[in-house]
Amino acid sequence: MDKKSKKFLYDYLNNASPTGFESSGQEIWLDYLKPYIDDYIVDVYGTVVGVINPKAAYKVVIEAHADEISWFVNYITDDGYIYVRKNGGSDHQIAPSKRVNIHTEKGIVKGIFGWPAIHVRDSSKEEAPSLKNIFIDVGAESKKEVEGMGIHVGCVITFEDELMELNNDWLVGRALDNRMGGFMIAEVARRLKEDKKKLPFGLYIVNSVQEEIGLRGAEMISRRIKPDLAICTDVTHDTQSPMYNKKESGNLKAGSGPVLCYGPAVQNNVLKMVLQTAEKQKIPFQRQAVSRSTGTDTDSFAYSAEGVASALVSLPLKYMHTTVEMVHKKDVENVIQLIYQFLLQLKSGHDFRYIK
Repeated sequence: MDKKSKKFLYDYLNNASPTGFESSGQEIWLDYLKPYIDDYIVDVYGTVVGVINPKAAYKVVIEAHADEISWFVNYITDDGYIYVRKNGGSDHQIAPSKRVNIHTEKGIVKGIFGWPAIHVRDSSKEEAPSLKNIFIDVGAESKKEVEGMGIHVGCVITFEDELMELNNDWLVGRALDNRMGGFMIAEVARRLKEDKKKLPFGLYIVNSVQEEIGLRGAEMISRRIKPDLAICTDVTHDTQSPMYNKKESGNLKAGSGPVLCYGPAVQNNVLKMVLQTAEKQKIPFQRQAVSRSTGTDTDSFAYSAEGVASALVSLPLKYMHTTVEMVHKKDVENVIQLIYQFLLQLKSGHDFRYIK
């Protein structure tokens, strides 16, 4: 990671891009990508696609999602407290004592998730944090004062936490799920350009919106592009820290390489080619099995229209959907390398069907 890519990473990760409100982050991402692409597409809901060789008939997608979990203002009490509802898979248990940014037309309003002091709680019958009892305090004494700040029902709320490095090897912060993916696919495009590599097919670098509420951005853009092949990247659980069950979630470790997924949505011939690429290039990797779905945008691409040959390359991540999500820098580099090398060995028109 050089100075330019590191600046992009920090600018992109520290920007708020809640589901349904991703445009500011998408602008940062596209501005970085523009020197390395020939054209771009922006759809009506904000998914952005950088395109290399736009006239090529054979179309290959590499994809990540741009949105992060957040909250909505749901109810304002007469005495100025704000109750919320989730926008995506936000974790109510980590909310108390967190600082937040409330996004309004007047700009960002600061607030906090308050919580009663330990001194006044009865440990024998105290309530756990839930959507029924967590609330935001913006320092107002009335509903009128809150509304005067520009806050209304429907304003979106994000945690304030920003990216940091831990013990040299780790990146830590909110929204690494999955803006790290957006960073990695942008770096693939950059390296292709700077290494003067010419691809024999059209490459579509896709940063989808609205994954956190049902893979919706990928669903829309897959129908528009109609690709022949999709390589998606997202995060998956590191299962080494306390309270994870390896028998249920698999034995996955951050720092040990990209995770390659087995499951119905993953096309086996594509997966085989990814595995062969990793082995040939000596890129470490791990394996993961899923059941009905991958839970990622891979599903939307795989089942789009007549079906798209798809595979998933995952980045191991600790503490998903918290403000201290952690990834290992080695894994970030190895995901970039794996997708880059896969593209270099791919031939235009490759037929991934099982029976020909």
